[in-house]
Amino acid sequence: MIANKELVFEKDLDNKKITIEREFDAPLSHVWKAWTDSAILDLWWAPRPWSTETKSMDFREGGTWLYSMVGPEGERHYCRADYQKIVPNQRYTYIDAFCDENGNKNAEFPNMNWTVEFKANGKGTTVTIEIRFTSEESIQKILEMGFKEGFTMALGNLDEVLAQ
Repeated sequence: MIANKELVFEKDLDNKKITIEREFDAPLSHVWKAWTDSAILDLWWAPRPWSTETKSMDFREGGTWLYSMVGPEGERHYCRADYQKIVPNQRYTYIDAFCDENGNKNAEFPNMNWTVEFKANGKGTTVTIEIRFTSEESIQKILEMGFKEGFTMALGNLDEVLAQ
């Protein structure tokens, strides 16, 4: 078992955003690939005992990743990521939304506007994530759903994948 690195998680209600920073003991190219290749994302994105299954992924500006989180009883929750801007091995942005199995967005849940940045730090790679919301209520709803705990677990899964 790989020990989890420290996760920095900051909630900024005034600016309607969450900022997350996490270091990984792997070269930037490996970490970038783990975040942008669906076969690798499926290995770590969901907190255990859940898993991730990609239905389709087109990692390019204007492309979409459609995936489901699959629970231990077989239940599925679909999400989609609509990629906006991609600077290879540096950063990408996307809008994340809950949806149905065909990618139709579910308006009952807030969209999250993600910016994911990658920086080599001499020992490995630092990933900084900024997630913007349209309202404080949207942040609270996502946090009440267990986002912080689940994403922390998923990033620990990524440590294990990168160590292989």
